[in-house]
Amino acid sequence: MKQISVLGCGWLGLLLAKSLLKNGFPIKGSTTSLEKISVLEGNGIQAFQIELSEDEIKGEIDFFLSNSEILIIDIPPKLRSVSSENFVKKIQNLIPFIEKAKIEKVIFISSTSVYSDNNSVVTEATKPNPETESGKQLLASENLLQSNPNFKTTVIRFGGLIGEDRHPIHFLAGRKNIENPEAPINLIHQSDCIGIIQTIIEQNCFGETFNAVTPLHPSRKKYYTQKALEFNLPLPEFVNAKISIGKTILSDKVENVLKYKFGTL
Repeated sequence: MKQISVLGCGWLGLLLAKSLLKNGFPIKGSTTSLEKISVLEGNGIQAFQIELSEDEIKGEIDFFLSNSEILIIDIPPKLRSVSSENFVKKIQNLIPFIEKAKIEKVIFISSTSVYSDNNSVVTEATKPNPETESGKQLLASENLLQSNPNFKTTVIRFGGLIGEDRHPIHFLAGRKNIENPEAPINLIHQSDCIGIIQTIIEQNCFGETFNAVTPLHPSRKKYYTQKALEFNLPLPEFVNAKISIGKTILSDKVENVLKYKFGTL
């Protein structure tokens, strides 16, 4: 099995690294936290403390990338805090090291935030038109990686991430005056994220772009009301004062090209 480096062993990346390891791939994983090194090592992952910034890369990035055929980049932009970053610059700093290590294939974890909320139906053929700073920087980073001739990059644009320990209903339960009640949901379970990434690797499907959202799009009001009842939580209360705005992300390409079957939400 070819070696894989997972840059960013966070909520999704750690479980992904563990799953790839079980499937026989030698795995290198990175974290920014010294305390988490032991967690990675305890799971059989060769661990590295690496931190990308706008000016430099701290840590043994050369050793982290060496002898790996595939690099998975799962480091979301940090743009909601006071100390917002230039995410594109971080990717620019990383690219020379990818080239130096002769990485052949890259998977870049992006987001459906690269598409605008204009109540349209979205496929991979839809021209991205990001409205948020995060979406703008993700799109620019996608372009940087995919335009590089030294390696093949597949971009995965995930919808809202949910999992056994992470569901937006816990944030919305009992809240009042929630807007966009009729906007469709575009969510994907953590297990499907991992399944899609592994399928791309197994099928050697690089140089592509995929939207990855579970193909179920009930309204926010219907879905979150149902989930509140299932979890025995206070019902969220929505307001119809404004026209609901959103988008419907289609994952037909994932289903047709990769032959992937989604789980449930």
